[in-house]
Amino acid sequence: MYDWDELLRQAERRSGAGADGEDRLIVNMGPQHPSTHGVLRLILEIEGETVVEARCGIGYLHTGIEKNLEYRNWTQAVTFLTRADYLMPLFNETVYCRAVEALLGIQDDVPPRATVIRVLLMELNRISSHLVAIGTGGMELGALTVMTNAFRDREPVLDILEAVTGNRMNHAYIRPGGLAQDLPEGTIAAVRDLIREFPKRLRDYERLLNANPVFLARTKGVGHLDLAGCMALGMTGPVLRATGLPHDLRRAEPYLGYETYDFEVPTADGCDAYSRYLVRLAEMAESLRIVEQCLDRLEPGPVMVDDPKIAWPARLALGGGNGAAGASDGLGNSEEWVRHIMAQSMEALIYHFKLVTEGFAVPAGQVYSCVESPRGELGAHVVSDGGTRPFRVHLRDPSFTHLQAVPVMAEGGMLADVVAVLASLDPVLGGADR
Repeated sequence: MYDWDELLRQAERRSGAGADGEDRLIVNMGPQHPSTHGVLRLILEIEGETVVEARCGIGYLHTGIEKNLEYRNWTQAVTFLTRADYLMPLFNETVYCRAVEALLGIQDDVPPRATVIRVLLMELNRISSHLVAIGTGGMELGALTVMTNAFRDREPVLDILEAVTGNRMNHAYIRPGGLAQDLPEGTIAAVRDLIREFPKRLRDYERLLNANPVFLARTKGVGHLDLAGCMALGMTGPVLRATGLPHDLRRAEPYLGYETYDFEVPTADGCDAYSRYLVRLAEMAESLRIVEQCLDRLEPGPVMVDDPKIAWPARLALGGGNGAAGASDGLGNSEEWVRHIMAQSMEALIYHFKLVTEGFAVPAGQVYSCVESPRGELGAHVVSDGGTRPFRVHLRDPSFTHLQAVPVMAEGGMLADVVAVLASLDPVLGGADR
């Protein structure tokens, strides 16, 4: 942990007369929203308008998520992890649940319908995340129209996610073994409307920004980081693909059947903020292709493993008769399941009660699971000691990894370009601090 006062004293001692006689200044940029993406603090040493040294100060959004997981059962942990990088909650949930399923040895038992829905929701989440990246990045550079359009176009995506999971974010919908519940009625029609309308929106961004002289002046050649730099710093995602390398875990290490989907891995070769924008714009179009294929693959079937020792929540139904005198009380355990555990199977009742009070036990071991998130490789190292709670969960969050590139990309550039550098990295401090 940094002693920030000592860090400032050291920087002040180093600062002094420059080569041309100008004094260097120590400037705090942030933590402020939105220019430093919420709660990131930058300590900049500047000489005139040139950044001589840049340091990132993180930890202002520390929530102790990883430590909290050690005091919750394996299913409850999803509710915490979904809040790490809050702009890609479904990726947080998926990477963790896949690790737990690997420890349980049930990867192949997850129903096909649940797997397809996971892919569908993650690609919708990728679109919503990239819209925030482009929208806030445009606003931070003064392009307020971009922000307005991006958040307008994001609303239909969030409406679908809310209809499916009950929340616009922090869903806790993907569970070890499958999903919390099936898609509600009307979801497929809403998604088809989205993929029919959304390509027009993408063309609007192309017409607005791709050849805009002001946008080009603020992003072209700004935040340069080539392939060698990306490899040295562990950069992944759009930042890496903007150097021309088509590395994508959905292709390199396929999961959830991604190898069976038809899509391209967009790249650019400018190694700058403009190229990262182009990659994200192209990725949204590819996500639409994947979503359409998911709709065509959806077949009726269960969305949770058929194992009462693991499956939680147990069988749910709208209007489940759990209220007084059997009255409908919204979403609850189906009447068939209540009848089964209360009148037909003592063993099922024991499993049901144990899941509610303690959760299921996971065999001892450790697993690293990873997915291609909107920001790059998102990994989860999950360790079990054989109990009903995680022994350790550690996230490899791309935002945390990418922040170390800020000095490389900002030093030697103009002070005004620091915001463009940050916007092109698209860090989310909830994931970096977690």
